[in-house]
Amino acid sequence: MALLEILESTAIVSFITFVYGAAAVLYWADWVFEKPVLSRSATWLMLIGFLGNTAGIVLRWIESHQMGIGRAPFTNLYESLVFFAWTIAILYLVIEKQYKVRSLGAFAAPLAFLALAYAALQNKAIMPLMPALKSNWLIAHVITCFLGYAAFAVAFGLAVIYLIKSRDVGLSWLAGALAGIAAAILTVIFTGYQTDAFWTLAGAGFFIGAGVALGAGFATSAVVNLVKKSDPGGKGRVNKMLPDLGVLDELTYQTILFGFMFLTAGIITGSVWANSAWGRYWSWDPKETWSLITWLIYGAMIHSRLVRGWRGRRTVYLSLFGFGAVLFTYFGVNTLLKGLHSYAT
Repeated sequence: MALLEILESTAIVSFITFVYGAAAVLYWADWVFEKPVLSRSATWLMLIGFLGNTAGIVLRWIESHQMGIGRAPFTNLYESLVFFAWTIAILYLVIEKQYKVRSLGAFAAPLAFLALAYAALQNKAIMPLMPALKSNWLIAHVITCFLGYAAFAVAFGLAVIYLIKSRDVGLSWLAGALAGIAAAILTVIFTGYQTDAFWTLAGAGFFIGAGVALGAGFATSAVVNLVKKSDPGGKGRVNKMLPDLGVLDELTYQTILFGFMFLTAGIITGSVWANSAWGRYWSWDPKETWSLITWLIYGAMIHSRLVRGWRGRRTVYLSLFGFGAVLFTYFGVNTLLKGLHSYAT
């Protein structure tokens, strides 16, 4: 108990945020300098981050019991982000161990870092649950949904690696667009915590958001163009360190299939929970609607592959599009739309 009095779950999570960030830097440094020791060190940091992430979740559960609340740590935005980072880390580590795709860490580590960095802005207080949320179905619903989200996040990273490997003609523009969209989403999310006075200054919010998005887009596009010019013909070191296109295509599909199964389970368990709590299986809540949209996008991708034999770029682009739906389902709905799934803040 003495150790528990010293350690706090939020302190551990704060430390692990920097661990994931350091891992991201090392993974990207390995892409630039081609030093295997960098990526190996990054993997050890990811493992440390995962273990610390696990400890943070367990400690928060213990803390809730010590407060007399005794609930699972998955019920508000802060806790869901911590769990999201955990699921990304464990899925990445399993894939790296099984398939030796260490280059994927350059995308998994930043996603885990961003999840915890955003969590740092949230209300970290452990609050009692409303009666409708006191259900084991809630735990099953959250765990299955976030395993699905994490799988789609990993598939997104694999899809981007596929485009880099294939030397797609529009890669630099695609990368710039993705970075710009991501920056715009993050700007909308983070600016929700600024004072109203700031945003009354002649529409400053819009112009700052647009500037961040454009800046991120042009910067990313420029970096990708430099990589392409330094590696003509696709025979340079970056190309050689990436898995074959066939491996990337199959791994992207398998990861999406894994995520689709868990998202399906998440929607089903959520419906059962909704019926037990509110007396109806489906209410077209914004989160439910966008979860269904996400499910349909990935379902269409799987169907197209099985029935029409779609592979390669078609699968990759659908994966990118699907992850955009995941981001809006998770972040956009919580920020811009109100409903039963609005997380406590």
